[in-house]
Amino acid sequence: MTIYIDVLIILNVYVNFFLLRITAKLTGSPLKPFRCIAASLYGSLFSLLILAPELPAVINLTIKLAAAVTVVIAAFGIHGKVRLLKNSAAFFAANFITAGGVYAAYSWLKPSFMHFSNSYFYIDFSLLLLIVTTAVLYFIVSLFRRVCDKTPMDGFSVIIRLKDKILRIDGLADTGNALTDFFSGKPVIICSREDIGDIPRDVRIRLIPLSTVTGGGLMRLFSPDEVLIVNKISGERKPVNAVIGLGEAQGKAIFNPKILNN
Repeated sequence: MTIYIDVLIILNVYVNFFLLRITAKLTGSPLKPFRCIAASLYGSLFSLLILAPELPAVINLTIKLAAAVTVVIAAFGIHGKVRLLKNSAAFFAANFITAGGVYAAYSWLKPSFMHFSNSYFYIDFSLLLLIVTTAVLYFIVSLFRRVCDKTPMDGFSVIIRLKDKILRIDGLADTGNALTDFFSGKPVIICSREDIGDIPRDVRIRLIPLSTVTGGGLMRLFSPDEVLIVNKISGERKPVNAVIGLGEAQGKAIFNPKILNN
């Protein structure tokens, strides 16, 4: 069949955009629209390998892994080895499942409008059908993520170690807390100034912009030496890589439940 380069690129830009949005949903990583589009465009260039002769499996897998890591860096940044590994693994898995599903359909049906080579595919069919199909899949992933995020709101304790001081504050899991430190990429746990008490002078305090339903402002935050979230029912202790923000928390340590999955 005839493969049109412009259609191939547009198809893969759209698919990559969809896969990056799924990655962001699965890992809870923030993803800006411009970076998502730029990374999708960059990743679509690898689809030109469909025009190359059939590559050995090892070389093909190496290229796919390199593509996944570099696309993830372009979309999300690095923000530490652990987050990079999780985002890369989620994006690669999404690619693998998508390509595997397409290849299974291709092997079974042998449709004339589909071409598959070097784990990349070309589909000559309605763009509207592609949009509807991926939209349905994205809705399913979003619904799955929402169900997974239904963590009990209370029933937690947050233990914060700051120098020689150890604080234990009742925790509140709240998906409405989507604050992230711009510089480190770490999630923000909001605590009351009264619960934190005096902060040692050698602890660096930064400011981040804060937007609420009643207006905007700045929030002070700092990096503690250690943070543990304890499930009061199971007793499980989860170390989390987070910063502490000082705000209106009404005696609670408010965190996004997604950090329990990182």
